[in-house]
Amino acid sequence: MTLLDGKTLSQTIKNEIAAEVAKRTAAGQRPPHLAAVLIGDDPASQAYVRNKVRSCEQVGFQSTLIRRGADISQKELMDIVIELNANPDIHGFIVQLPLPAHLNENEVLLAISPEKDVDGFHPMNVGLMALGMPRYLPATPYGILQMLERYEIPTEGKNCLIIGRSNIVGTPLSLLLSRKGYPGNCTVTLAHSRTQNLPELARQADILIAAIGQPKKITADMVKEGAVVIDVGINRVEDPSAQRGYRLVGDVDFENVAPKCSYITPVPGGVGPMTVTSLLLNTLQAAQNTTTRPNAT
Repeated sequence: MTLLDGKTLSQTIKNEIAAEVAKRTAAGQRPPHLAAVLIGDDPASQAYVRNKVRSCEQVGFQSTLIRRGADISQKELMDIVIELNANPDIHGFIVQLPLPAHLNENEVLLAISPEKDVDGFHPMNVGLMALGMPRYLPATPYGILQMLERYEIPTEGKNCLIIGRSNIVGTPLSLLLSRKGYPGNCTVTLAHSRTQNLPELARQADILIAAIGQPKKITADMVKEGAVVIDVGINRVEDPSAQRGYRLVGDVDFENVAPKCSYITPVPGGVGPMTVTSLLLNTLQAAQNTTTRPNAT
Protein backbone atom coordinates (compact mmCIF):
# COMPACT_ATOMS: atom_id res chain seq x y z
CA MET A 1 0.00 0.00 0.00
CA THR A 2 1.29 3.45 -0.97
CA LEU A 3 0.10 6.53 0.88
CA LEU A 4 -0.94 9.39 -1.39
CA ASP A 5 0.78 12.13 0.61
CA GLY A 6 -1.00 15.33 -0.31
CA LYS A 7 0.97 17.40 2.17
CA THR A 8 4.34 16.53 0.65
CA LEU A 9 3.09 16.73 -2.93
CA SER A 10 1.47 20.10 -2.34
CA GLN A 11 4.76 21.46 -1.03
CA THR A 12 6.54 20.20 -4.16
CA ILE A 13 4.02 22.01 -6.36
CA LYS A 14 4.25 25.15 -4.22
CA ASN A 15 8.00 25.16 -4.80
CA GLU A 16 7.35 24.99 -8.55
CA ILE A 17 4.86 27.86 -8.31
CA ALA A 18 7.31 29.94 -6.28
CA ALA A 19 9.93 29.45 -8.99
CA GLU A 20 7.47 30.70 -11.63
CA VAL A 21 6.61 33.71 -9.49
CA ALA A 22 10.30 34.51 -9.12
CA LYS A 23 10.64 34.47 -12.92
CA ARG A 24 7.67 36.83 -13.25
CA THR A 25 9.01 39.34 -10.78
CA ALA A 26 12.53 39.14 -12.25
CA ALA A 27 10.98 40.07 -15.60
CA GLY A 28 9.33 43.12 -14.03
CA GLN A 29 5.84 41.62 -13.86
CA ARG A 30 3.56 41.84 -10.85
CA PRO A 31 3.24 38.70 -8.71
CA PRO A 32 -0.13 36.93 -8.86
CA HIS A 33 -2.70 38.50 -6.55
CA LEU A 34 -5.46 36.42 -4.96
CA ALA A 35 -8.32 37.94 -2.98
CA ALA A 36 -10.68 36.09 -0.67
CA VAL A 37 -14.04 37.26 0.63
CA LEU A 38 -15.00 35.79 4.01
CA ILE A 39 -18.51 36.39 5.35
CA GLY A 40 -19.40 35.56 8.96
CA ASP A 41 -17.43 33.58 11.51
CA ASP A 42 -17.76 29.93 10.47
CA PRO A 43 -14.69 28.24 12.05
CA ALA A 44 -14.03 25.89 9.13
CA SER A 45 -14.23 28.73 6.62
CA GLN A 46 -11.93 30.90 8.73
CA ALA A 47 -9.35 28.12 8.98
CA TYR A 48 -9.54 27.42 5.25
CA VAL A 49 -9.09 31.08 4.32
CA ARG A 50 -6.17 31.45 6.75
CA ASN A 51 -4.53 28.50 5.03
CA LYS A 52 -5.02 30.15 1.65
CA VAL A 53 -3.49 33.42 2.82
CA ARG A 54 -0.53 31.57 4.36
CA SER A 55 -0.03 29.57 1.16
CA CYS A 56 0.00 32.78 -0.89
CA GLU A 57 2.81 34.10 1.30
CA GLN A 58 4.78 30.88 0.85
CA VAL A 59 4.82 31.11 -2.96
CA GLY A 60 5.29 34.88 -3.26
CA PHE A 61 1.70 35.81 -4.17
CA GLN A 62 0.03 38.97 -3.01
CA SER A 63 -3.18 38.31 -1.10
CA THR A 64 -6.11 40.37 0.10
CA LEU A 65 -8.64 39.22 2.68
CA ILE A 66 -11.99 41.00 2.78
CA ARG A 67 -13.99 40.17 5.92
CA ARG A 68 -17.57 41.13 6.59
CA GLY A 69 -20.09 40.18 9.27
CA ALA A 70 -22.78 37.56 8.80
CA ASP A 71 -25.41 40.31 8.67
CA ILE A 72 -24.12 41.72 5.37
CA SER A 73 -26.83 42.37 2.79
CA GLN A 74 -26.97 40.80 -0.65
CA LYS A 75 -26.37 44.19 -2.25
CA GLU A 76 -23.33 44.90 -0.10
CA LEU A 77 -21.81 41.54 -1.03
CA MET A 78 -22.60 42.06 -4.71
CA ASP A 79 -20.91 45.47 -4.57
CA ILE A 80 -17.74 43.79 -3.26
CA VAL A 81 -17.81 41.28 -6.13
CA ILE A 82 -18.32 44.05 -8.70
CA GLU A 83 -15.42 46.02 -7.23
CA LEU A 84 -13.09 42.99 -7.35
CA ASN A 85 -14.11 42.28 -10.94
CA ALA A 86 -13.09 45.81 -11.91
CA ASN A 87 -9.84 45.92 -9.91
CA PRO A 88 -6.94 45.38 -12.34
CA ASP A 89 -4.57 44.56 -9.46
CA ILE A 90 -6.55 41.43 -8.54
CA HIS A 91 -5.88 38.46 -10.82
CA GLY A 92 -8.36 36.09 -9.18
CA PHE A 93 -10.66 35.94 -6.20
CA ILE A 94 -12.96 33.63 -4.31
CA VAL A 95 -16.04 34.10 -2.19
CA GLN A 96 -15.71 31.51 0.58
CA LEU A 97 -18.68 29.15 0.79
CA PRO A 98 -21.00 28.42 2.48
CA LEU A 99 -22.59 31.83 2.87
CA PRO A 100 -25.13 32.73 5.56
CA ALA A 101 -28.60 31.42 4.74
CA HIS A 102 -30.10 34.80 3.83
CA LEU A 103 -27.59 35.30 0.98
CA ASN A 104 -28.10 33.95 -2.55
CA GLU A 105 -24.97 31.95 -3.40
CA ASN A 106 -25.93 31.41 -7.04
CA GLU A 107 -26.36 35.13 -7.64
CA VAL A 108 -22.93 35.77 -6.15
CA LEU A 109 -21.20 33.06 -8.17
CA LEU A 110 -22.84 34.23 -11.41
CA ALA A 111 -21.60 37.76 -10.76
CA ILE A 112 -17.93 36.76 -10.52
CA SER A 113 -16.04 37.46 -13.72
CA PRO A 114 -15.19 34.09 -15.37
CA GLU A 115 -11.65 35.37 -15.97
CA LYS A 116 -11.18 35.86 -12.22
CA ASP A 117 -13.15 32.80 -11.08
CA VAL A 118 -10.17 30.80 -9.79
CA ASP A 119 -12.52 28.47 -7.88
CA GLY A 120 -13.83 27.29 -11.28
CA PHE A 121 -17.49 27.53 -10.22
CA HIS A 122 -18.87 29.97 -12.80
CA PRO A 123 -21.19 28.26 -15.32
CA MET A 124 -19.00 29.48 -18.19
CA ASN A 125 -15.95 27.80 -16.68
CA VAL A 126 -17.93 24.65 -15.91
CA GLY A 127 -19.15 24.59 -19.52
CA LEU A 128 -15.64 25.00 -20.88
CA MET A 129 -14.50 22.15 -18.64
CA ALA A 130 -17.32 19.92 -19.92
CA LEU A 131 -16.22 20.63 -23.50
CA GLY A 132 -12.58 19.87 -22.73
CA MET A 133 -11.53 23.52 -23.03
CA PRO A 134 -11.02 24.49 -19.39
CA ARG A 135 -10.00 27.92 -18.21
CA TYR A 136 -9.84 26.94 -14.53
CA LEU A 137 -10.66 23.56 -13.01
CA PRO A 138 -12.52 23.33 -9.69
CA ALA A 139 -9.83 23.16 -7.03
CA THR A 140 -10.59 19.81 -5.36
CA PRO A 141 -11.02 17.82 -8.61
CA TYR A 142 -7.89 19.53 -9.96
CA GLY A 143 -5.98 18.45 -6.86
CA ILE A 144 -7.12 14.86 -7.29
CA LEU A 145 -6.01 14.85 -10.92
CA GLN A 146 -2.61 16.15 -9.83
CA MET A 147 -2.31 13.29 -7.34
CA LEU A 148 -3.19 10.65 -9.92
CA GLU A 149 -0.79 12.10 -12.46
CA ARG A 150 2.18 12.73 -10.20
CA TYR A 151 1.94 9.31 -8.59
CA GLU A 152 1.62 7.85 -12.12
CA ILE A 153 -1.52 5.91 -11.25
CA PRO A 154 -3.02 4.21 -14.34
CA THR A 155 -6.51 5.44 -15.21
CA GLU A 156 -7.18 4.34 -18.78
CA GLY A 157 -9.93 1.75 -18.95
CA LYS A 158 -10.30 1.62 -15.17
CA ASN A 159 -13.67 1.42 -13.44
CA CYS A 160 -13.99 4.56 -11.33
CA LEU A 161 -16.74 5.01 -8.75
CA ILE A 162 -17.33 8.52 -7.40
CA ILE A 163 -19.62 8.63 -4.37
CA GLY A 164 -21.16 12.10 -4.08
CA ARG A 165 -22.58 14.26 -6.87
CA SER A 166 -21.91 17.80 -5.61
CA ASN A 167 -21.18 20.55 -8.11
CA ILE A 168 -17.91 21.19 -6.28
CA VAL A 169 -16.39 17.70 -6.39
CA GLY A 170 -18.35 14.70 -7.66
CA THR A 171 -19.99 16.01 -10.82
CA PRO A 172 -16.97 17.87 -12.27
CA LEU A 173 -14.64 15.02 -11.34
CA SER A 174 -16.86 12.54 -13.20
CA LEU A 175 -16.46 14.65 -16.35
CA LEU A 176 -12.71 15.05 -15.95
CA LEU A 177 -11.96 11.37 -15.37
CA SER A 178 -14.08 10.25 -18.32
CA ARG A 179 -12.45 12.64 -20.81
CA LYS A 180 -9.82 11.58 -23.31
CA GLY A 181 -6.24 11.78 -22.14
CA TYR A 182 -4.41 11.22 -18.89
CA PRO A 183 -5.48 11.19 -16.18
CA GLY A 184 -8.76 10.11 -17.68
CA ASN A 185 -10.31 7.55 -20.03
CA CYS A 186 -12.00 5.96 -17.02
CA THR A 187 -15.38 4.27 -17.08
CA VAL A 188 -17.05 6.45 -14.47
CA THR A 189 -20.05 5.71 -12.26
CA LEU A 190 -21.43 8.61 -10.22
CA ALA A 191 -23.21 7.32 -7.12
CA HIS A 192 -25.28 9.34 -4.65
CA SER A 193 -27.81 9.12 -1.83
CA ARG A 194 -30.38 7.38 -4.04
CA THR A 195 -27.99 4.70 -5.31
CA GLN A 196 -29.39 1.35 -4.19
CA ASN A 197 -26.53 -1.07 -4.83
CA LEU A 198 -23.63 1.01 -3.51
CA PRO A 199 -21.62 -1.81 -1.84
CA GLU A 200 -21.79 -3.90 -5.03
CA LEU A 201 -20.68 -0.98 -7.20
CA ALA A 202 -17.88 -0.13 -4.78
CA ARG A 203 -16.47 -3.65 -4.92
CA GLN A 204 -16.14 -3.35 -8.70
CA ALA A 205 -14.19 -0.07 -8.59
CA ASP A 206 -10.53 0.10 -9.52
CA ILE A 207 -10.56 3.73 -8.37
CA LEU A 208 -12.95 4.71 -5.58
CA ILE A 209 -13.44 8.37 -4.68
CA ALA A 210 -15.52 9.14 -1.58
CA ALA A 211 -17.02 12.63 -1.24
CA ILE A 212 -20.19 12.14 0.78
CA GLY A 213 -19.48 13.79 4.14
CA GLN A 214 -20.26 10.75 6.29
CA PRO A 215 -17.50 9.56 8.63
CA LYS A 216 -16.10 6.11 7.82
CA LYS A 217 -18.99 5.33 5.46
CA ILE A 218 -16.72 3.28 3.17
CA THR A 219 -15.81 0.07 4.96
CA ALA A 220 -13.35 -2.68 4.09
CA ASP A 221 -16.02 -5.03 2.75
CA MET A 222 -16.87 -2.40 0.10
CA VAL A 223 -13.34 -2.19 -1.34
CA LYS A 224 -11.71 -4.71 -3.63
CA GLU A 225 -8.11 -5.80 -3.29
CA GLY A 226 -5.66 -3.43 -5.00
CA ALA A 227 -8.09 -0.55 -5.38
CA VAL A 228 -7.03 3.10 -5.42
CA VAL A 229 -9.03 4.95 -2.74
CA ILE A 230 -9.23 8.73 -2.58
CA ASP A 231 -10.99 10.18 0.45
CA VAL A 232 -12.32 13.71 0.02
CA GLY A 233 -14.27 13.76 3.28
CA ILE A 234 -13.27 15.76 6.34
CA ASN A 235 -15.52 15.01 9.32
CA ARG A 236 -15.26 15.98 12.97
CA VAL A 237 -15.94 13.19 15.43
CA GLU A 238 -15.93 13.54 19.19
CA ASP A 239 -12.80 12.26 20.91
CA PRO A 240 -12.37 13.12 24.60
CA SER A 241 -8.74 12.01 24.45
CA ALA A 242 -7.92 14.62 21.80
CA GLN A 243 -6.70 18.06 22.86
CA ARG A 244 -9.60 19.81 21.12
CA GLY A 245 -12.17 17.20 22.09
CA TYR A 246 -12.53 15.97 18.52
CA ARG A 247 -10.51 14.49 15.70
CA LEU A 248 -10.78 14.60 11.92
CA VAL A 249 -11.69 11.48 9.96
CA GLY A 250 -12.57 10.89 6.35
CA ASP A 251 -15.45 9.19 4.60
CA VAL A 252 -13.33 6.02 4.48
CA ASP A 253 -12.61 3.69 7.41
CA PHE A 254 -8.88 4.18 6.83
CA GLU A 255 -7.48 1.70 9.35
CA ASN A 256 -9.41 -1.24 7.91
CA VAL A 257 -9.51 -0.20 4.25
CA ALA A 258 -5.86 0.77 3.81
CA PRO A 259 -4.43 -2.79 3.92
CA LYS A 260 -6.54 -3.72 0.88
CA CYS A 261 -5.45 -0.76 -1.25
CA SER A 262 -2.68 -0.15 -3.74
CA TYR A 263 -2.94 3.59 -3.01
CA ILE A 264 -4.96 5.54 -0.45
CA THR A 265 -5.15 9.14 0.80
CA PRO A 266 -5.01 9.92 4.52
CA VAL A 267 -7.30 12.36 6.33
CA PRO A 268 -5.99 14.87 7.15
CA GLY A 269 -3.00 15.33 4.85
CA GLY A 270 -4.42 13.93 1.62
CA VAL A 271 -6.78 15.79 -0.68
CA GLY A 272 -7.09 18.86 1.55
CA PRO A 273 -3.63 20.36 0.94
CA MET A 274 -3.98 19.68 -2.78
CA THR A 275 -7.18 21.73 -2.93
CA VAL A 276 -5.43 24.87 -1.72
CA THR A 277 -2.45 24.26 -4.00
CA SER A 278 -4.76 23.89 -7.00
CA LEU A 279 -6.28 27.26 -6.19
CA LEU A 280 -2.76 28.70 -6.36
CA LEU A 281 -2.20 27.03 -9.74
CA ASN A 282 -5.41 28.61 -11.05
CA THR A 283 -4.36 32.03 -9.74
CA LEU A 284 -0.95 31.72 -11.40
CA GLN A 285 -2.72 30.85 -14.64
CA ALA A 286 -5.00 33.88 -14.23
CA ALA A 287 -1.96 36.13 -13.83
CA GLN A 288 -0.32 34.59 -16.90
CA ASN A 289 -3.53 35.05 -18.89
CA THR A 290 -3.64 38.71 -17.86
CA THR A 291 -0.02 39.21 -18.90
CA THR A 292 -0.66 37.82 -22.38
CA ARG A 293 -3.75 39.94 -23.08
CA PRO A 294 -3.35 42.96 -25.38
CA ASN A 295 -2.48 46.15 -23.46
CA ALA A 296 -1.81 44.14 -20.30
CA THR A 297 0.58 45.70 -17.82
